[in-house]
Amino acid sequence: MQTQVLIIGGGATGTALSRDLALRGVKSILVEKGDLNAGASGGNHGLLHSGGRYVSNDREAARECKLEGDIIKKLMPQCVENTGGLFVAVQGDDEAYIADFPSYCAPCGVPCERITPREARQLEPTLSDKVIAAYIVEDASIDPFKLSLLNMSQAISLGSRLMRRTKAIGFDIHNKKINRVRVRSKDTGEEFYIQADQVVNCAGAWANQVCGLAGIEIDILYSKGTLLVTNDRINHRIINRLRRPSDADILVPGGTVSIIGTTSIRVDSLDDIHPTIEETDLIVREGAAMVPALERTRYVRAYCGVRPLFRTSGSGHEADARAVSRGIAILDHSHEGVENLTTVTGGKLTTFRLMAERTAGMVCGKIGVSEPCRTRTEPLPAAEECQWTEPGLSPKKWMRSHTTDDIMICECEMVTKTAMDETIASLKNNNEKPSLVDLCMRTRLGRGACQGAFCGTRALAYLYECGEEKTRHGLADIGNFFQERWKGIRSILWGDQLIQAELTESIHCGLFDEELYTPSEGEAD
Repeated sequence: MQTQVLIIGGGATGTALSRDLALRGVKSILVEKGDLNAGASGGNHGLLHSGGRYVSNDREAARECKLEGDIIKKLMPQCVENTGGLFVAVQGDDEAYIADFPSYCAPCGVPCERITPREARQLEPTLSDKVIAAYIVEDASIDPFKLSLLNMSQAISLGSRLMRRTKAIGFDIHNKKINRVRVRSKDTGEEFYIQADQVVNCAGAWANQVCGLAGIEIDILYSKGTLLVTNDRINHRIINRLRRPSDADILVPGGTVSIIGTTSIRVDSLDDIHPTIEETDLIVREGAAMVPALERTRYVRAYCGVRPLFRTSGSGHEADARAVSRGIAILDHSHEGVENLTTVTGGKLTTFRLMAERTAGMVCGKIGVSEPCRTRTEPLPAAEECQWTEPGLSPKKWMRSHTTDDIMICECEMVTKTAMDETIASLKNNNEKPSLVDLCMRTRLGRGACQGAFCGTRALAYLYECGEEKTRHGLADIGNFFQERWKGIRSILWGDQLIQAELTESIHCGLFDEELYTPSEGEAD
């Protein structure tokens, strides 16, 4: 198998790089050991930053967020809900920071408008009555799953290729170049080689592991961030705490829910990363200072991602994760003896397109391609198979169609048979066998209040009915689906969600003899 560029990692940056290269006429193969957005690109707030969060401690990141946010809103509107945002301070917050906020924003080109606490509560009625200051900013929410799916869809339409569940496991290096990359299929266990003129490491938190295949080490700090998903949408706009970046200081509305977070916990290993009870308690307590309703609401899921923060020589080994820049790091490994390997790391979801543009420019320079970047000016085209990540889309289409045979597979998110059929067809067109976890990521199946308790069984039955499942493999499939859902429930088991979990357990264990959760080594039963 041969290609001009091999991209390792299928997050927002990797998929955007594949699209950027394709628009310049450069073919690529993207290999991803899991699924698209399996790392930090799928474990974030879904926040399109105005830049306001970084104006006091990382001006370059703030400027990049402002400029890129404007580009994304203009060229990728189908992925954005332009909510607008607020920065609010409560009693006890640093009054000097509150007063200085406009002077921090101005040099970064980040617009902000001061309003009264009363005006802020009129815009967001759930805000605390202890709010003492507020500013309007240009934040928005973004669907990272639709974003990556659409970028990859256009890249594939232009001749590039996606290989999911395919892990890079070795580099053959000769005369300071990677001649070929050995990869392994997770589904079949088969190993084979891909020859590429250039190899780009977009593996996010796993970038150092990929570099290790070439005997190279890069200094990445791992920062775990945990977030909670509410059962209902609490706020209309993004609500940020008006203080220097800290824990649980952003509440993001996303479709039919709100997402509160995040934390910043240093981790040394990428194994067994999951939300903890301590983190969820912290998030609820800190978030409720801005929005008291967060103490009373039902949470349906917790999830986390690991930020790959590139440490410069001056940041120090024990640098606080929040003090490390969110700037973009693009590393040419030629001086380390591998001329055709490039690593891109750092950055933010908001700056994914810029990261891809700069990386594509470097790679194209190495292979003699002079075509300019087109993602800065050309809209991201829509694709039918990528539309179903949008919350509430299925019921809209279902009610308009008036087709009685378009049955509901998932009541919570109202995922219909049509959504399932189109997604299954899309996966098969890419020569991939659809699984329940695949469908969950692409259609919102199982993401509602019951977290798959009912729709998981119904969706599996539908796969058998369609002929996509024919053996006992389906039992393993639904087991993987249940385990993925359970990972996000076990740290929020109180109130209504505990009752829901008891019902879920009785269904799963009683019907399928399926264990919901197997403790990891050293963890209490």
